[in-house]
Amino acid sequence: MGIVDVVSEFCSLPRTRRHLKKRKQFQTVEMKVRIDCEGCERKVKKALEDMKGVSSVEVVAKQNKVTVTGYVDAGKVMRRVAYKTGKRVEPWPYVPYEMVAHPYAPGAYDKKAPAGYVRNVVADPTAAPLARASSTEVRYTAAFSDENPNACSVM
Repeated sequence: MGIVDVVSEFCSLPRTRRHLKKRKQFQTVEMKVRIDCEGCERKVKKALEDMKGVSSVEVVAKQNKVTVTGYVDAGKVMRRVAYKTGKRVEPWPYVPYEMVAHPYAPGAYDKKAPAGYVRNVVADPTAAPLARASSTEVRYTAAFSDENPNACSVM
């Protein structure tokens, strides 16, 4: 193998564009879409089932939640639902109640959330600054904690 062969191997371009595209990962996309009736539910399902790469579509009308699984891009799925149905689409903003340290803090608690869910303040720290304790608050609470062997015994 000569020097010409090595140089030509490094300079050669792929024969098809398929090598240039990044393969999509299998993922689950959860969205919040306002679903008023069975017609809305059918419309959302129909818009997503025809999409390339979608494995399954699950619509929970009571929670206004749509779950799509497959080899899809989350942004494209959300844009498609918005375009085909004319509805406002946003990523699923809720997490189970147990995931948040202070679920009744002003930023976390949401009256519109489904039962057992609160707003996802774990992922977005700017959403609820009161849902997390500051370093000063942590120091004061640790001073009076039962787990701290050097804690104040005045209490």
